[in-house]
Amino acid sequence: MGFVGGEDETVVMIEIDWAGEAGRLRASAEGETDWNAAVARSLVREGDKVVADIGCGGGGMAKALAEALPGATVVAIDADPDVLEQAREHTAGLVRCELASMDDGAEPLRRAIDAPADLIWASASVHHAADQQAAVDALASLLAPGGRLALAEGGLPARHLPWDLGVGEPGLELRLDLAQDRWFKVMRDSLPGSVPMPYGWTEALTRAGLTGATTRSVLTEAPAPLPPERLESVVRAFRTRIERLTGSSQGHGHGHVVSDEEWLTPEDLDAWRQLLDPDGPHYLGQRSDLAVLSVRSVHLGHAPR
Repeated sequence: MGFVGGEDETVVMIEIDWAGEAGRLRASAEGETDWNAAVARSLVREGDKVVADIGCGGGGMAKALAEALPGATVVAIDADPDVLEQAREHTAGLVRCELASMDDGAEPLRRAIDAPADLIWASASVHHAADQQAAVDALASLLAPGGRLALAEGGLPARHLPWDLGVGEPGLELRLDLAQDRWFKVMRDSLPGSVPMPYGWTEALTRAGLTGATTRSVLTEAPAPLPPERLESVVRAFRTRIERLTGSSQGHGHGHVVSDEEWLTPEDLDAWRQLLDPDGPHYLGQRSDLAVLSVRSVHLGHAPR
């Protein structure tokens, strides 16, 4: 996180350390095997020969696509070498891994894929592009006639916690979502050359020249009590979210500086510290009433034949 500006103003800048995120992305790929497999099966078609996962993270979907399409060429592409190495290890030779960034336009991606794609998947990656519409345009240009572009972006905030936890004020998870939304806006504004996209993803697909743009949302539900591994994953995800807010909000300077207390109140921060302390009496990992309710959206457009 950086700060720029004159004596009377400080502009908060957020920059994500993708190398530092590599391990988390690998864990996410390993933890979402069932979701990736189900979505991959719904997207592939008989006869698909070339498939690409752009912004592949830990390689979870790339691996699922390769397993759903034996014999097809599946290319996993990411802009960070540490992240790509995690994808390479996770996919274990099932896919070809290439280093390229959608920020550089279509041509590096085209060279990395090395053929028109029948299916392109991009999950939670386009929203990191300074110009999201330009990124969608670039991805659409990589498709073979009749090919599909699938963007996994948005959905509904996941729910895991009871409204009243007995620690802090009720509604803690709701306020965390609001804080993360404010963080996301600052992150978007921090991207060099950031361009607003004041419309939805299906409109972006249509403006990129694709047809039949539609959205399918996928519900994931696991009732309480969660099995130990799933419970650990939920707690780890909360810890990552809190660390992202608190770890990227330090700084000094003149004017307005975003502090921990502006993402979350001191009272909420104290509650989260108690809930995430494995040695404390309120540790989330000791509770039997955590659940998973998640809705994630996939937006799909088709290249003209």
